[in-house]
Amino acid sequence: MTTVSPLNKKSNEVISSKEEHADHRLFGLITFLIADGMTFAGFFAAYLTFKAVNPLLPDAIYELELPLPTLNTILLLVSSATFHKAGKYLEENNSKKCQYWLLITAGLGVAFLISQMFEYFTLPFGLTDNLYASTFYALTGFHGLHVTLGAIMILIIWWQSRSPGGRITKTNRFPFEAAELYWHFVDGIWVVLFIILYLL
Repeated sequence: MTTVSPLNKKSNEVISSKEEHADHRLFGLITFLIADGMTFAGFFAAYLTFKAVNPLLPDAIYELELPLPTLNTILLLVSSATFHKAGKYLEENNSKKCQYWLLITAGLGVAFLISQMFEYFTLPFGLTDNLYASTFYALTGFHGLHVTLGAIMILIIWWQSRSPGGRITKTNRFPFEAAELYWHFVDGIWVVLFIILYLL
């Protein structure tokens, strides 16, 4: 009759415990993004409802210029592509090229923020002029905050994907994937925002 030592029994319990507890980080991230998306949806619904029920007075109607917002849209769409390209190089264990494309992605995000700030300085209305102006700044500012956080996250991922010594590798890529999913989410929100604020 064979006996199991307390040490082996404890090791087996630890292994069994790890097998029973699945990794729910992705589920948690998706849940957060859904909740965040609902916040944006509330902003969009409030703006569209206000616009439909309470038409703006003639002196409160502004014709927004399209060049800067269109440039911002291009910057974010391209940044999604560069982020994806960085992921391809991470899959190939090519940390230098991965970092290169991550840096470009962060740079595109910063360029978006600079362009948005320039737009703010050239708008024909201020934050407190009327409800439309306040809603415009709330929507674009809230999204700009998300872009800022995303750019910071990308720079952290850029640093952690260095070789040697980086924590993010082909076998430990969840932080990279989480940041990429968040960035794609932010880009998608901007497309909806662009259509609602600038095209409708």
